[in-house]
Formats: sequence, structure tokens, C-alpha cells
Amino acid sequence: MHLIARRIVQLFCVMVLGLAPASLAQPSESTGSGTPARLVSYTEEREPCADYSPTGKALFGDLHVHTSFSFDAAAIAIGATPADANRFAKGEAISFWPVKEGKPAGEYQMDRPLDFLAVTDHGEFLGERRLCGEPDSPAYNSAFCTGTRVSQRQGMIMMGQMITTETPARIAEVCGDDGALCREYALSPWRRMAAAAEEAYDKTAQCKFTSFVAYEYTGTPGTSNYHRNVIFRNDNVPELPVSYVDAPYDSMLWEKLDTACDRGTGCEYLTIPHNSNLANGRMAPYMRLDGNKESRIQYATKRLEREPIMEVFQHKGASECVNGLGSVLAAPDELCDVEAVRVMGREETFVSPGAAQPAANASADASGRLQLSFTTEVTEECGDEVGGSGMLGGGCIDASDFLRSGLVEGLKEEAEIGLNPVKLGVIASTDTHAATPGAADEADWRGHVSLESTPKERLRPGLLTSGIDGNPGGLAGVWAVENSRDAIFDAMMRREVFGTSGPRIIPRFFAGWDYSKDFCKQADLAEVGYAHGVAMGGDLSAAPDPNAKPTFVAHAMRDPSSKAGPLQQLQLIKGWVDAEGQMRSEVVTIAGDTDSRAGVDLNTGKRTGEGFASLCSVYRDESFDPKLHTYYYLRVVETPSARWSFHDCLRIPEAERPAVCTDGSYPQTINEMAWTSPVWYRP
Repeated sequence: MHLIARRIVQLFCVMVLGLAPASLAQPSESTGSGTPARLVSYTEEREPCADYSPTGKALFGDLHVHTSFSFDAAAIAIGATPADANRFAKGEAISFWPVKEGKPAGEYQMDRPLDFLAVTDHGEFLGERRLCGEPDSPAYNSAFCTGTRVSQRQGMIMMGQMITTETPARIAEVCGDDGALCREYALSPWRRMAAAAEEAYDKTAQCKFTSFVAYEYTGTPGTSNYHRNVIFRNDNVPELPVSYVDAPYDSMLWEKLDTACDRGTGCEYLTIPHNSNLANGRMAPYMRLDGNKESRIQYATKRLEREPIMEVFQHKGASECVNGLGSVLAAPDELCDVEAVRVMGREETFVSPGAAQPAANASADASGRLQLSFTTEVTEECGDEVGGSGMLGGGCIDASDFLRSGLVEGLKEEAEIGLNPVKLGVIASTDTHAATPGAADEADWRGHVSLESTPKERLRPGLLTSGIDGNPGGLAGVWAVENSRDAIFDAMMRREVFGTSGPRIIPRFFAGWDYSKDFCKQADLAEVGYAHGVAMGGDLSAAPDPNAKPTFVAHAMRDPSSKAGPLQQLQLIKGWVDAEGQMRSEVVTIAGDTDSRAGVDLNTGKRTGEGFASLCSVYRDESFDPKLHTYYYLRVVETPSARWSFHDCLRIPEAERPAVCTDGSYPQTINEMAWTSPVWYRP
């Protein structure tokens, strides 16, 4: 095939169908001169990367980061900007807590830089915050703006209420009747966000750091999480973000972004849902279309085009799995409870908005007296209706709120309409609100949100699953041929991505029909893996014969840092819809040793026992049924380590330690993990 024609086919497969042709990951193409063609096409002027690998490089980054440009950011107290977040990601020190006399008096620095970053400040309220914060603005003295300046927390709550309604609207008192004033005042911060990403991006052949222009779409209907991060391929971006106020549901977001970000002009984007664990069933609109097959097909088509991956882990908890679902048959999995903020059947007391708060579309009382109420309930499965209050730790739990069960729902939908709206790869991130991307070290975590600047603050319960209920978050991993925007964006679109709970674990996952039992001994594992099957994020080809069984190659290397721990085990997660239409999932340990007696010395926090520097397994699914829709993904598990709260307890004099340090109400240890994107089988 002519090279240009072949590239067009590849682009169609990746961008429209969400597939990853083997040629994208194999050095098989030639320019005609005997030199393999580079497997990346630049959409911007830059030097080709000197460090390039046709079989991929594992790169680590953070695609969910907030600075003082966000209305709810702790970074407001230290004045950290998108430029500061990029500097921190590059390994530089930035000013940090504590704050003394209104200025940051501390400093924070990671032990090693990230490879890539997307600062995702909220697209909502960029204009409102300028209007309420700049004394010479036309809305500065309005009652609403006056109320937002009573305190940072109060300003956050007042603005946040605008996006908890199903029908969001701008405050006319601040923005004008048509909202034009807020859009005008949003132009400057949006341009500064884009400029910071462009300035930080290394376009030289060294390719040391990649920064994306991005923002967060912050839909919170019914105080449930409906958020997405929007990532642009290059610096060709819309004039303004499309916010929840502009587009109050996901399909409208994609529709309006398609208009604002025209592929014909070189603009390209993708969206990443996050914190589905707090969604109360709202991430699955396809399940509630009253049997309208045509609408379900339209929704799935657009989501497959624009939403290739999801965030499985961040500081507001894990979204991989939950025990106790009645809709999905599965054995209990104790690792589902690691950093779980929602647990089925648990009695929970959560904070809910009080009646004294101002309505979302009304002016606030200038005195700004806001009240909160507390509600206790037993967490149950949602059923046919969506719930609410997930962002406050309350409401029902739905199968679609979690990766594992949501993927099975996608299989069931595909069996009915022919398309899978939950064909999602996997990343993780921090969601730091303190401009500290990648700060996920359990032993040196200094907080991500307001009121987390000291050990005692972090050990208390807080709003929005913060404080003792939160965690440092995770990292996004990609297998890209080089560290450039186009290469990383392509990897995300073909779902060849993975997430970790913080460590830089490096997993590879291939699926095929003819991998040999001694495959792990291959020196060129990746090259042979691509040649004989598909990588994470891909579709298994048709079975070569009716009796064939899929074979999986799972490989992982521990984080090379001396601060990180060894690996404990590799687990294959399988989900399928059986012949009776019942949704099922199971976990199979395929390598490692769960009885290694590895643990943690609870006097010092140091690891005990042994683990593995690397693990590899070739596993054949003997129970495979070629008639059933099925998915598989890999979970890599480290040996136990001390949780961040254990380290914070040690920083406080013993006589002053809070009860959570000793009463057993929170775990003192965790198992860090990594998750790959799935591989799908379609009958």
C-alpha cells in the first residue's frame, strides 16, 4: 500500500474506530530508501525526537492538575499558576505551604520529573472569578461577588452551586443577561493557560517534557460527579473552553467541542471522565434511553470517537471495582477496598448542602452565611434511577461507577446494539488542587486540597473525600514511540495506556492466539508481542479455529526508584456476559506469590519480606467461550507498604496523635497497583 494511503487508513482506524493497527507499533514500514518510517505524524512544527522507539517507550505523567486558576483550588493560597505546575512537573521546586503573612513560606519538589503534563483548571468560572476578584471590574461590588470574598471556602461553595443543578446558568448579576461579560473576562486566563503549556513544551530533539493545553469540564448534576478532562492535541485550541454551563451533558459537550475545535483547521481533542466512583450512575446515560436503539447507537458512536480512556484512580479514591454489586456476579476482591471511598452496604454520614445556601441562579446574601447538614444512610445499588450526592460521599452506587463492572455493562450494550459505549482504556492521575502534578509519594505527601497543609489537617475528615479519606493519587502511563504531543495523543486514542496508584510500575500486556509458553524468555518481547497479537487497548482478532483459546502475555517491572517496593503478583481480570445474559467478572492470579510474607514494620514503616523486580506470565484462558463478549486487563500488585496516613502519624508527637492513628478505623498499609487498558474480544 502506498505510504500516504496507509497513513490515512491508520488515522481512520485510530481516530474513528478506536483501533490500533499492528503497523502502528511495528517497525515494518519503509520510506522506500530502506529506512523505516517514523510512526508519528506531527501536526505542529517541531524537531523529531532523538529518543525514539518503534515498539514504544513507557512515559509517565499527570493529566489532571489544578492551580490557582481553578475556583476550588488550594493553590489560591500560595498563588501557584499553570507555569508553576509545569515547573514542578519538570522537577523544579515551587513555593508551597505553610502560608505565613499571606505568602507561601515553604517549598516542595519531587525526587524526579514527569515526562508529560496537562494542567486542567476548571473551564467554569474563569470569567466570574476575575470579575469578582479585580476591584476595577464592573461586577466587583455586586452582592454575589462580595459574598465570594468572605473566605476562599465560601467562594468555592457559592460558585460550585451553579454546577450542581441539571440546568446550569450564569449569574446575571455578574455576567450580564446574556453571559457575555463572563465570557469576555475568561479570555485572558484561558490564553495564559494555553501559553504556559506552550512555553513548557520541549520541541527540541531532546524531547524531555511534553505539556498539553487542557481544561476540566465540571458537570456536577445532583452533586454527582460528571466531570471530564478535555485534552487538546496541539496548540490549535478553541477561543474558550466549552463548560458545563454551555453544555450540561456529555454528548452536547462533544457536539459543541466539534464546532469550536474543527478538525479541518488542525484542532483535535479527547475527553477523559474521572471519579466515576462518585457518579451515582450518571456516567451511563446509554442505560436510560428507554430502549431507543437509534439514540443508543448515536451515543456510542460519538463516545467511541471522542472518549477513549477513563481515570481509574486519583486523590478522591479508586474507581476500579466495588464489592457487593447485585448486577454483576463476582467473588469478593479485597483489593477493591484499597483507597475505596464508596463501599456497598456501609452506613455513611456525608455532608449535604443546607437550605440556607443561596440558589444556584440567585445572588448570595452579602453576609455569606452558609450552612451544611449531615445525612446518614446505608449505601445501596442505584437500580433504574440515578442518585445524587456522590461528590459528598453519599448516594447510591451503580455498576457504571466502576471500571470493572462498567466494562461488562459495555459488553452487554454491544451485544444489543453492535457498539460498545464503554470501550475505555485506563489512566490514573493526582487531581491535585495545589499545582503539584505527580506528587503521589505516600512517604512525602503534603496535601492536594484546602485544609491539608499539615499532618493534623490531613488526618481529619474533610469535604469532597479529602483529608483522611483521600490519598496522594496516581500517575498516567502511556506507551508512545517518543515523548511528543502527537505520539502521546495517538497512544491515548488507541488506548495503549495504563495507570498506577503512584509508583512508576511498567506493565506490558499482549493478547493473541499463538504465543508460545516460553514467550517470557524472548529478548524482543515487545516486537514479537505486536507481531503475533494486540497490545493493551486493542481488539483480539477472530479466532483461527473454533477450539482456539486466547493467550495473554503479562509483564511488569517494578518502579526502579529505591523508595518504591518490589512486585507481589500479576492478576488477570476477566469480564463477560454469559449465555443467559448475566454479567460476570473474575480475578485470576497468573504470576507472583501472595504468600511471600511481605509486610510492613508498624514501628518504622519499613517493608519486610521479599518481592520481585519483575514478573512475566503466559496465560491461556481455558474457560474461554468464543460465543461470548469478553474483556481482559492486567492488574499489577506491589508488596504492602505504609499508607501516607501512617507516615503523617509518625510526624506528630505520640501524645498529640489523633485517634485515627491507633483505633484501626483506617488502614495503616496499602498495596500499590498498576492497571492496564483492557483487550476486548467480540464474537
